[in-house]
Formats: sequence, structure tokens, C-alpha cells
Amino acid sequence: MGSLRRMIFRRRAARDWNGQPMKKLLVVQVAAWGYRWLRQEGVSSLAGLPIRSLRPVFPAVTCVAQATLRTGLPPAAHGMPANGRFFRETYQSAFWNQSARLVSGARIWEAFRARGGRVGLYFFQQSLGEQVDEVVSPAPIHTHGGGMIMATYQKPPRVLGVENPVALWRYWGPLASPNVGWDIVRVLEARLARGDAPELMMAYLPTLDYDLQRHGLDHPKARRSLALCMAQLERLIGAARAQGYAVAVSGDYAIANAEGSVVFPNRILRQQGLFATRRVRRMAYPDFFQSRALALCDHQCALIYCLDPACREQVREILEALPEVAEVRPGVGDVDWEAVARPGCWFAWPWWERAEEAPDYASHVDIHNKPGFDPCELFFGRTPFQVSADTARVRGTHGRDEDPVAWATDLPITAAADAVAFAAALREWLST
Repeated sequence: MGSLRRMIFRRRAARDWNGQPMKKLLVVQVAAWGYRWLRQEGVSSLAGLPIRSLRPVFPAVTCVAQATLRTGLPPAAHGMPANGRFFRETYQSAFWNQSARLVSGARIWEAFRARGGRVGLYFFQQSLGEQVDEVVSPAPIHTHGGGMIMATYQKPPRVLGVENPVALWRYWGPLASPNVGWDIVRVLEARLARGDAPELMMAYLPTLDYDLQRHGLDHPKARRSLALCMAQLERLIGAARAQGYAVAVSGDYAIANAEGSVVFPNRILRQQGLFATRRVRRMAYPDFFQSRALALCDHQCALIYCLDPACREQVREILEALPEVAEVRPGVGDVDWEAVARPGCWFAWPWWERAEEAPDYASHVDIHNKPGFDPCELFFGRTPFQVSADTARVRGTHGRDEDPVAWATDLPITAAADAVAFAAALREWLST
């Protein structure tokens, strides 16, 4: 009886509500899949498809790129200004918040789904609560004692057949490994092989992210990660094509070598009396309630929030005077300014100068509490079970948008100027 139900389900899933064959598409967004670097390394095609270039959104970071891919909108319209935001109502920062409601705008799959197509979203940020048929996302439980319980959110429960398809210590942190891509490929390959997978599958592959940030583009480990990434993509595309899927692959940003200086805007704002802290057991915790301005640092972009409107121009002038800052421009939404680092430079979140002032979470993998992205979490510190505080160890960064990302597809898309146009082309193909 179970086999009969599955056969009926598969037949229904293969056609839309008008009785027409339902299109099937696998979309993969690949972290750090930069076009120029791929060509430099002799990579010009993927699974028989030519690799082309397109301009990413700004800032060229994960959550912004993924929001644009899902909506076909720029950040000013979909509302994700970076990998995190500051909420003025609660005086709290939040990085890597998983709520789908943080992303505004119609999704590229809405017309497709209205015709009966099913949608699966795998390993995307801001995916929890998304109105799709399947969702898979790392969602660990942080215990009160400072530990973490490995857990994966899956809708429906165990839709990938295993409780935790990816080991989270390989997904981020000092033990993060490009081999995590194999975990993702294997579970998606198994999902495809069952024959009843959603007709639109959108997946994220973080394989390149770790060693490129750790070592930069010219290190042998970066080239090894690229070889692994291409092999993983080839295998996943082969599994999708075996089930009748078209494929579309794109990068989210391109890594650049971190060869310039690291900027600490919150230190500078603190020195100017604009960023306030409170002393707790000799540690300096941020006091956003008393702060006049703060910076949420995210690679080569810093979101500047002026909690006192009277200091807006003062803050802009302070930042524009820094030699590592290329530009300070108006931000999107309730962000006052976006500071853009010069090529090779990047922004770091710490506001303290003496090690004893560092808050307790500074030495841990704590992607949610830190008011900024911390690439130092990719390295172990001198003390066991702690992460490094040495920003000089970071050799790769991203966020500027002049370095194109790569894309490839077997859809009838011959040109896409930028990430917004690429997502719009996917929407159009799914809608017809």
C-alpha cells in the first residue's frame, strides 16, 4: 500500500494543476565561487556548462546574496543589509538570525508553487518559517552552560532521512572543513534518488568558504578546496540530471586576499565617546542603551547605526578619515551609513584594546551574540577550546562588489548582468 501511495504521489508531483509536465530545477548557490579566481585556476566549465560572470549584490555576503536569489530584489527592497542587523526597538544586534520574515518581497517560486510545484530549501540562511514544502537548516541548541547540542531543523521531520545530515563542527569554527560539502551532496543525492523530491530544490554549498578565508586564494589548501568543490558540484548535478532536473549554479561572493589593514571602527567610536560600554567583572560589555553610534562589522562592510541622530555627520567624518575606508555612503532601511573597506582591508568587530576587557563570548564560537562577523572563529586560540583573537591570521575577505562571481546553467539564459537579473531570470523560467 505504501508503494502505491508513493507512485500516485510521484505522478501528481510530475504535473501541474493544468495537467502539464512540471518543470524541475536544482539551484545551487556556492560560497566564494569567484569568477576571476576560477579562471585563474583554469576552471572554465562545470558539468559541460560554460562558466560566466555576474556582479554580486553589495554587500557581497551570504545572507544578502541568498535573499536576493530568493526574491530577485536588491537589499534596499528585501531588507537584509548584511549577515546581521541591529534592532533599534530592542537595542540588540542579531547575526545569522534564521527567521524567513527578515527577508521581504515575493519569492521567485510563488507563481511556480501556485501551479502545484513543490519547493525545497536546503542549508539557506533565513529559511525557518519559509512558505515552502521542505526546509533543512543547521539549528543547534545553545545550552545554559555554554555548550551546544548539535541539531538540524527539518521540515517535514527527518525529510533527509537522518537526524543530523551535517556535523556542525565541520560547518563552522576551527574544525570547519571543505569536506562538509560531501555531507550536503550525499544527503541531497539520496533525496533526489527517492524520486519524490520537490520540483524546485535550492541548496547552499559552503565548501570554499573556510580555507579561502583562512589562507587566501594562493595557498595550496585553497586550490584543494576548489578541486573538492567542483567534484561535489559535478556529482550533485549528475544526480539531479538523472531525475530530469535542469540546473543553475551561482556564486554569492568572491573572496579577495586580505593584504591590507584591519579596521576596528567600534574602538574608534569608543575613543570618541560615541560607543559606550559597561564594566562587568573587569570585562567591557557594550552598552547600546547609552551608545550614540555603533558599527556592525561584516567583512568589508560595516553597518553604522547612529542612535543619536545628532552625531550622524560626525560619525561619517570620523570614518571617512580612516585610510582603510574607501567610502561611507547612505545605508539601506534604518542603517545610517555603510562603510566600505578599501581592497584588501576589512572591518573587525572588537571595541576593546586590552585583552582583559574582552567579553566572555569573544573567545568562543558564538555567531549570534557577537555584534559582528568574526572570521577569527576559524582558528584555535592559544588556550584549548577557545578561538583566536588574532585578526592577522585571516588571509581572505569579501564584501566589495566589483569582483564578479561565477554562474552556469543549462536553462535558456544567455546573459545576466548581476545577481538581481540572474534571480529574475530564474523567476521568469519558473513562471512560464
